Amino acid sequence: MTSRGAGTAFSRKNYRLSTEPEKSKVTGIVNSRLLNDYLHRVFTNADGNQPAAAYRKHLTFQNLQEHLDRLLAEEDGSEDSRDQVAEGRLGPSAVVLDHTSGFEGLLLVDDDLLGVIGHSNFGSIRATTCVYKGKWIYEVLISSQGLMQIGWCTLNCRFNQEEGVGDTPDSYAYDGNRVRKWNVTTTNYGKSWAAGDIVSCLIDLDEGTIAFCLNGISLGTAFDNITRGAGMAYFPAISLSFKESVAFNFGSRPLRYPLVEGYRPLQDPPVADLVKARKLLGYLKNVIHIGIDVTEGKLVEKDTSMWQLQGEPTVLITLAHIFNYFSPLMCKVYLVEDVLMTFRGGAVEAHPLIQQLLDLMWLLMEEYEVHECLKQLLMSLLRAYRFSPIIPDLGLQIHYLRLTIAVLKHEKSRKYLLSNVLFDVLRSVVFFYIKSPLRVEEAGLQELIPTTWWPNRFTKEGKESKEVKEESAEERLRRRAYERGCQRLKKRIEVVEGLQVQILKLLLNNKDRGGGEASRYIFLNKFRKFLQENASNRGNLTVLCPPEYMVCFLHRLIAALRFFWDGHKAKTPAALSSEEAYVPPQLFYNGKVDYFDLQRLGGLLSHLKKTLKDDLAAKANVLIDPAELQAVTMDDLDEDEESATSTAQSQRPSTTLAIGGALARPGWLSSPTLGRANRFLSTAAVSLMNPRRPLGTLEKTKVRTLSVEQRTEEDIEGSHGNEGLLLGRPPEEPDQPITENSLLEVLDGIVMMYNLSVHQQLGKMVGVSDDVNEYAMALKDTEEKISRCPKRRRDIHEELLKSQKVFSEKLNHLSRRLAWINVTIYSKEKMQDVYWLLRVCIRTIEHGDRTGSLFAFMPEFYLSVAMNSYSALKNYFSPVNSMEELPGYEETLMRLAAILAKHFADSRIVGTDIRDSLMQALASYVCYPHSLRAVERIPEEQRISMMKNLLAPYEQRPWAQTNWILVRLWRGCGFGYRYTRLPHLLKTKPEDASLPSLQKPCPSTLLQRHMADLLRSDRDLAPSFLNSVLNQLNWAFSEFIGMIQEIQQAAERLERNFVDSRQLKVCATCFDLSVSLLRVLEMTVTLAPEIFLDWNRPSSELLLRRLAQSRLLSALILCFRAAERNLFDRVVNLRLPGLESVDHYPILVAVTGILVRLLVDTDVQG
Repeated sequence: MTSRGAGTAFSRKNYRLSTEPEKSKVTGIVNSRLLNDYLHRVFTNADGNQPAAAYRKHLTFQNLQEHLDRLLAEEDGSEDSRDQVAEGRLGPSAVVLDHTSGFEGLLLVDDDLLGVIGHSNFGSIRATTCVYKGKWIYEVLISSQGLMQIGWCTLNCRFNQEEGVGDTPDSYAYDGNRVRKWNVTTTNYGKSWAAGDIVSCLIDLDEGTIAFCLNGISLGTAFDNITRGAGMAYFPAISLSFKESVAFNFGSRPLRYPLVEGYRPLQDPPVADLVKARKLLGYLKNVIHIGIDVTEGKLVEKDTSMWQLQGEPTVLITLAHIFNYFSPLMCKVYLVEDVLMTFRGGAVEAHPLIQQLLDLMWLLMEEYEVHECLKQLLMSLLRAYRFSPIIPDLGLQIHYLRLTIAVLKHEKSRKYLLSNVLFDVLRSVVFFYIKSPLRVEEAGLQELIPTTWWPNRFTKEGKESKEVKEESAEERLRRRAYERGCQRLKKRIEVVEGLQVQILKLLLNNKDRGGGEASRYIFLNKFRKFLQENASNRGNLTVLCPPEYMVCFLHRLIAALRFFWDGHKAKTPAALSSEEAYVPPQLFYNGKVDYFDLQRLGGLLSHLKKTLKDDLAAKANVLIDPAELQAVTMDDLDEDEESATSTAQSQRPSTTLAIGGALARPGWLSSPTLGRANRFLSTAAVSLMNPRRPLGTLEKTKVRTLSVEQRTEEDIEGSHGNEGLLLGRPPEEPDQPITENSLLEVLDGIVMMYNLSVHQQLGKMVGVSDDVNEYAMALKDTEEKISRCPKRRRDIHEELLKSQKVFSEKLNHLSRRLAWINVTIYSKEKMQDVYWLLRVCIRTIEHGDRTGSLFAFMPEFYLSVAMNSYSALKNYFSPVNSMEELPGYEETLMRLAAILAKHFADSRIVGTDIRDSLMQALASYVCYPHSLRAVERIPEEQRISMMKNLLAPYEQRPWAQTNWILVRLWRGCGFGYRYTRLPHLLKTKPEDASLPSLQKPCPSTLLQRHMADLLRSDRDLAPSFLNSVLNQLNWAFSEFIGMIQEIQQAAERLERNFVDSRQLKVCATCFDLSVSLLRVLEMTVTLAPEIFLDWNRPSSELLLRRLAQSRLLSALILCFRAAERNLFDRVVNLRLPGLESVDHYPILVAVTGILVRLLVDTDVQG
C-alpha cells in the first residue's frame, strides 16, 4: 500500500516493527549517540523533562518498543477511576437507547442507537443505564424544534401515545417547544429551543434536584425534592411527536458543555486511551518539531509549518513506532473528537501538518483503520459545525469548515470520503447550511446591529407605499445605521459561504486522476443518487433533505459550477460562458442521465420511446433495441409493483416485524447524528416502512441501461468519437462546444434541486417580512391612538404605552432576524443566482422547442422552474432587491412571455398539471403592466397564435383560466369596469393585496385588436367561440340560481341552520364566472359588433337570438324585481361570509355594457 498525498510514497511493508538482530543495521543511518539523543527528545517523560544523560537508558530502535510501553503505562489509574465513576450507576458501561424493551410507540433509531426520530403521535424511549446516587449529566442535540419532552424517568413509568416523559408521577421533563417543565402538572420554565441547540440534562440524587441547561447556559433548577430511596433509579428518557428528531450524547463523545462542576457523564470517558492518545500525539508533534542535521551531527529545531515527510529512514521508523500504538486508538469516536480534531500546528489556513498527518496515516495505518478514522473525523466535524452556537463573528463555524477543507485537500482521503462517507453515511449537505438564529440576543446580533429599522410607510392594504415621501432626519439616521449593521453581518457570512464553495470546488475537481477516478465523477454519481432519494420520497419527510439545507446547497453549487464553467471558457474560447449556459436537449432522450420516474412533457418515457422511435432515429440518430420496446400498460405496472412488494415481504425475516427489529432503509435520517437509520421500533408490531415501489429500480426501456454506479468518466465526457452525454445531437442544435459534459449534468441537477424544495422554502421565509409589516402597522396605529387619547383617561393611556413597548420589542427582534434572512436567503447575490437559473431554463426550453417532436422528452420540471423562479424574483426578493435592476430584465421577461404564450396550448405537452400551471402563469402575467407589455413585445405571429388558442371553443378543456385571461385584457375598457375592487368592498381590507385579481386594470389594446381581427376574418371561429361562451354562461348562471335558492330556504327555517362553507364558496365562484363570461361577451360585442349585427354573415341572426334568449334577460330580471320578493336581494342582505363578491353592481354593469354597445352599434350601422 502506498500513500497518494502531497508527500513521497513509501511501501508500508518495509517498515514493519521488529526487534530481530538483523534489523539493527538500520541504526547505521545515523550514529548511535545522535539516534539516542533524538529518541530521548521525541519520547519525553510524562512531566516533559528528560533525565540527565548519565542516568538515562541508551535508546535504539531495538529497545524503543519497551521504552514506549513503559512511558504509556505511567500514571495509568484507569481501573481506580472506572470503579469510582461506576458507583451510583446501574447498567451497561456503553450507554445507548434501549431498543429492545424500553420504548413505546413507533420510532426510527440510528444504527449507533443514539439518534431517534418519532414516527407516531407521541413515542417514548429511555436509555439502557440508570442512576440512583451522585450527580449525572447527559446532552441532547436538538435536530428539530417541535414538540418533545426530555428528562428522566423510573422503570415503573408507563407511557402511551398520549402520555410521555413528565406526564407520570416519577418522570420529569423539559419542553423547549412550549417552554414548560412537566411532572404530571406543568408550569413555565426555561427558554425556547431551536434546531441546532444542545440541551444538558442534570440530576443531583444527593440533593434531590433536576436542572437543565440550554447551550451551556443554566435554566435554573426545574424540580426539587424528587423521589429517592430504595428501588428508585432514574433513566434518561424522551418523548417526541411525529417526525421530531434528536441525538443523545451520554458520554460516548466529549460533552460539548462539560462545565457544570461535580457532574459526570453517564458513560465513562476512555481515560486510559485518552492519556495514551495525548501522549502519542505529543510524541508526533516532537517528531515534527525536531530535525536531525546529519552533516553537523546534531539535533535542530524546525519550523512546524514547513515540515515535510522527505523519506528520512530514522524519522519514518520513529513514526512507525508511534503509529503502532496510535492507529487502533484513532478508530474510537471519543478519541477522534477529543484528540485529532484539536491537532494543529501553525495556521489552519495553510493545512501543512494536516496534509502530512493524513499522508502518515495512509502510509503507516491499516486501510480499515484509516477508513474508520476518517469516517469518525468527518462525522465529528459535521456535528461540531452544525451544533456550534452562532456568535457574531461565526468563528466556530469558520474553524470547522477550514478543518474540513484541510482534510478534503488530501486527494486519497477526499476520494475515499466521497465514495463511501459523504453521501452514503453522512448528511454532508449540512456543511453548506448556515442556520438562522431564532434567539437574536444569543447570536450577538444586538451588538452587530445595535440600531434597528423597518419600513413605516404603508398603504391601507399593508404594503409598503411606492410613493416617495420625505424621510425624517431621525429615520434616515436609523436606516443608515441599520444598513451598516447589515453590511457587517453580510461580510461575516460571506466568509462562511466562501469556505463552503471551496469544499464544493474540491469535490468537483476533475484533474485528480491519480489512483483512480477523478473526484468530480464520484461526486456526480453520488449527487444523482441524492436527487433520486429526494425526488422519489416526496411524502416521506424523514428521508428528504430539509428544504432550508437545499437552499444553501443550491447557491453554493451554482457558485462552484460557474467557477469551473468560466474556467473552461478561458481555456476554450469557442465554448459558451456561464452567462449563456443551458442544458442541451439530447440529455433528455439519450439515456445517459437518469431522470428516475419524473414526468416528461409528453408523458411516460416508455410511451415516448415507442411513439417517437422513428423521430429519434431520423433526427438524433438514436436507435432503440426492439427488445426493449415492450408494451407496458398500467395493469402491468401494478402487477410488477405487487409482485415486487410480495417478494420483498416473503424474503424479509419475521424478526423485522417484531419489536425492535432491524429494517434497512434507503434515505436520510433527520437526527443530529447525521447518519442513516437502520432500526425501526414499533410497539404495534407493524412495519410502516415498506415502500410500494423500491428505490432505484431501473426502467425497462432505456436507450442504454446504465446504473449510476456503472457510469465512468468516458460515459460522461466521451472520447474517440464518443460524445458522452451529448450523444444524439439533433440537427437543430448548433455544433459548437458548450462546456465540459460533467458540468452540464451538475447544471441539470441544480434545476431539479430548485424544483424539489428550494422554491417552496423561498416562499416560506417571506413570512418574517410579512410579520415585520404587520407589527409596524400595529405600532403605527398604536402611536396614533396614543396621540389622540384624552389626558383624563390615564388607564387607556397606560395600556396603549404597554402595547407600544411590546410592538417595539418585537419589531427590534424581527428586524434583526430579517437582516440575517435577507443576507443568507434574499441578498442581491442570491437573487442573481435565481435569475441566472431562470435564464438557463428559458434557453433550455428554447433549444428543446426547436427539436420539434423530441421536445416531448423534456422533464416537466424545466417549465415549472422557469415559472416558479420568475414568481420568486417578483414576489419574494422585493422590496429588498428589485428585479428591474437585473441585467437583461426586459428581454428575459419577453422570452418567458413567448414561452408561456406558445406552450400553454402546445399539443406536445400532455400533462394536465403542467398545462394548468402554464395557463395560470399566463393569467398572472397579463395582470401586471410590466409583464403584459412583455407579452405585447413578443413577435406578432406568436401573439396572434396565442389569441387564436384563447378563442378556441371552451368545451373539452379547462376554460375558466382562459376566460380570466380574456377578462384581464379587457378590464379597464368595459362599462363601469375600471375598478380595482368592487365598490361595496372598498371599506374592507383584502387578505392579500398582492393577488393578481387585486391589481389595477391594465387593458391591452394591441391584443384586443388581434382578437377583433381574428373574429372578423375567421367566419368559423366566431360562432364556435361565442356559442361555447353562451353555453358556459347558461350553465354557470343556472347553478348560481339553484344554489341561492337552497341558501334562502335554509335561512328561512325556524331551526338554527349553518350553510356549508364549501357550498357558499361554490355559489360565489359560479357568480364570478357568470360575471366574467358576461364581460367576455361585452368585449366581443364592443370589438367586433358586426358578428351580431352584420346580416350578411350567415351566423349573425342566430348569435343575436341566442344572446337575447340567454341568461342575459334573467340577469336583468334578477336585479330589477321588487326588493321584498327578490330572492337575490334576500341572499345579499344575509351578508354571509364567503358571498362578499355577490352583489347587484358587477352583474348589472356587465349586462348594461352589452346592451348599450348593441344599441349604439345598431344605430351606427343604420
